[in-house]
Amino acid sequence: MAKTGIGIIGCGNISTAYLRLAPLFKGVEVRAVADMNLAAAQARGAEFGVRAQSVEDLLANPEVEVVINLTIPGAHFAVTRAILEAGKHAYSEKPLVLTLDEGLELRDLAAARGLSVGCAPDTFLGGAHQQARALIDEGRLGRITAGGAAVMGHGMEHWHPNPDFFFLPGGGPILDMGPYYIANLINLIGPVKRVGALTSMAETERTISSQPRAGEKIPVKTPTNIHALLEFHNGATVNLSASWDVWHHRRSHMELYGTEGTLYLPDPNFFGGTVEIAGRDGEASEVAPWEHPFGVTNFEGGRANYRTAGLADMVAALREGRDARCSLARTLHGVEVMTACLKSGETGGFITLGTTCTRPAALGPQEARALLA
Repeated sequence: MAKTGIGIIGCGNISTAYLRLAPLFKGVEVRAVADMNLAAAQARGAEFGVRAQSVEDLLANPEVEVVINLTIPGAHFAVTRAILEAGKHAYSEKPLVLTLDEGLELRDLAAARGLSVGCAPDTFLGGAHQQARALIDEGRLGRITAGGAAVMGHGMEHWHPNPDFFFLPGGGPILDMGPYYIANLINLIGPVKRVGALTSMAETERTISSQPRAGEKIPVKTPTNIHALLEFHNGATVNLSASWDVWHHRRSHMELYGTEGTLYLPDPNFFGGTVEIAGRDGEASEVAPWEHPFGVTNFEGGRANYRTAGLADMVAALREGRDARCSLARTLHGVEVMTACLKSGETGGFITLGTTCTRPAALGPQEARALLA
């Protein structure tokens, strides 16, 4: 099988994961990396044996058909637009854009040029979350009626070398971590109908404790504490808490309640983990892991990490003429869910969403193995 040439724009921390993991998947080959800081691209290229180019040269490179956008969130829209204008398919790190209008502009541009846009997260393709999906599809929980999800901690200033953008508009826990949770909820129970939320921030500035800028204070200009209620088209209601103002908590990452039982899921930020289920007897038990390749430990910390699975699926979808699981429609819907949560926090009212999408096709063990080299 001829491989599709991949380029990467943005050579920060996250680029190492894509460069390390892309070789796991068939049909894709990273052929060039670029960054506004050419020295950063050259260093990353030397580390992984990949050609380093300027952004302009990479966009003009005839060997590159799909470009991964790994820039900071505030640059995602402009860079993805430039990728499409160069006549190449785009795959972005989350969030795709910071406003729904930007996303709709990219959608129209891609359609006009006959190009595809995909977007992370792809962690919902992991073995644990796909096993949870299979249990739901088998009817083990009956009809899903409610649920809860929580992503809470105390921010990025304790480990990230340059955490400023996390606390500016376009950052915050809902836009930074929310995509993992919302994408998995769409995978499990479908699109959202309306949202309502309360938002706040505990502090107007943070003190960096990570190196090399320990002790430096940075401003907080976006909500860091969001508690939202999501009503889904299937009738389920889910509360989603996203906060960087919490030092410790005992909330589950995600749990869903059905007419026949309860499902406990691991952190949607990761591909693997333990799934538990309880029936009408109220006794929870661990579900024996199935033989799904995207649940196998392969990364430091004993984790399963198959980042670029979404990209590989998108490339396969282009060849097969089918819908990509990390599709633009689902990404746009996720963007509207997140931005509507922030807007609801400002206005104090529920917001009915204007976008919708379908659930992605399930990715069982056999389909997942078909993506691997």
